[in-house]
Amino acid sequence: RVRPLITRELLQGSRPCISADGPCVTVGRDRRFTFDHAFGPNTKQEQLYSEMVGPLVESCFDGFNVTVLAYGQTGSGKTFTMGTGEMAPGGEEGALGIAPRVIRHIFQGIEARREQAAFYVRAQFLEIYNESAGGGLGGTQAAPGGISLRDAGDGTIIVIGAREEPAEFVIRILVLTAGCLVMGGCECTCRATSSTLANEQSSRSHAILTIIIEQHSLVHASLNSSTSSVRTAKLHLVDLAGSERTKQLRSSMQGQLGARFRETVNINQGLLALGNVISALGDERRRGSHVPYRESKLTRLLQDSLGGNSRTAMIACVSPADEVLEETLNTLKYANRAKNIR
Repeated sequence: RVRPLITRELLQGSRPCISADGPCVTVGRDRRFTFDHAFGPNTKQEQLYSEMVGPLVESCFDGFNVTVLAYGQTGSGKTFTMGTGEMAPGGEEGALGIAPRVIRHIFQGIEARREQAAFYVRAQFLEIYNESAGGGLGGTQAAPGGISLRDAGDGTIIVIGAREEPAEFVIRILVLTAGCLVMGGCECTCRATSSTLANEQSSRSHAILTIIIEQHSLVHASLNSSTSSVRTAKLHLVDLAGSERTKQLRSSMQGQLGARFRETVNINQGLLALGNVISALGDERRRGSHVPYRESKLTRLLQDSLGGNSRTAMIACVSPADEVLEETLNTLKYANRAKNIR
């Protein structure tokens, strides 16, 4: 997704260096990439959701795990696209991003299937900051001892210590998640942010909102009361921290440059680990070989959603400004590797 030029870039005299036409993206004069979808600066939030994310949400009701990731340089529009800046109820409809639309879609789907199944919905929020997992919904904190990841033995990952909150209604899950994901200007915000050269409110952690949908078939139960049919699906919404070259790093707080540098190194290492997993899954010559999920907490957490019968969408967000041409090319190359996963 190519965002529009922002005021700062216009004042600096930046010019657009990228264009989207159909599924193709052109950088400069002759660098072309082809994806499943390509969205230009004038794309509305509703269009992106209906074309790319809506069909994936529907597949959750068929028992598939679904993951939607937003990847890109800091300041490229990931948080706006994911909608984690407008989680609180009452936001402007046209500006609502993926997260609130997904939540609304899930409960509309449940309502339409009330006669066929009984549904139980739970939500979980995790933040991975400096390779340490934490977080909690509705102002709660993780269990004492922190959060750890364990392999269940069947390819699924169990998150030990994270709290799952029941969510019976749209408004309930919106309120639970608002405190964790709202960016800036909110006293209850618990996501790590700081000022960098490219973005005054740069996300310095990976945020993962997980919605677990459990459905018990009423039709099957009525035909055979001794057994029940249960489907469970996980839906991960992942707002990745923004990638950034360390030489571009600038903190707005004096004396904190070392901490910001350490954050940037950890962010880039996590994204590199994700890239290595994507390369292993997308390279036909390496099919069946070792996939390095254990290189970071991010890749371990997403292990059961990146391969197998799960359905995953990566939204690569880029700035059109010519001053960040190199970062834009790196993002598109990263996304091009992800496209090869089948």
